[in-house]
Amino acid sequence: MSPAAFRIQTLGPDDIDTMRGMLTLFGEAFADAETYGRAPPSIAYLEALLGRDTFIAIAALEGDAVVGGLAAYVLPKFEQERSEIYIYDLAVGEGHRRRGIATALIAELQRIGAARGAWVIYVQADYGDDAAIALYTKLGIREDVMHFDIACQAQIPNP
Repeated sequence: MSPAAFRIQTLGPDDIDTMRGMLTLFGEAFADAETYGRAPPSIAYLEALLGRDTFIAIAALEGDAVVGGLAAYVLPKFEQERSEIYIYDLAVGEGHRRRGIATALIAELQRIGAARGAWVIYVQADYGDDAAIALYTKLGIREDVMHFDIACQAQIPNP
């Protein structure tokens, strides 16, 4: 197919099937079907999530098929009246890569962010994910940071 064969769609509460298609795509793209498919969210949960102004879901579609997806969170800041947008997940189906889909998804997020007055969009990439690193380097400024996952019910050792 030609590069122009896909379309970009920002999802809302009525786009449950498309959101579920994104979950399937993320599970396949990240080789983590367990996380993305084991306990799918209910329709009511997805409707509420897609209706929030703090969550953004954008799909790349060919016909009704989801070939790319982006999930992002809007983080209101406390030190100034502004927000940042964090790209939580971004994936393009294996057979659809190198066609500008990821760039188009981010461009739509930039448009949404500008319309909402967001300060910046940020994303992390894993070492070894050369395609993601190349894409993000093309679009933004790299910052080297450390990332830590802290469990919500952490076991705090006794002194």
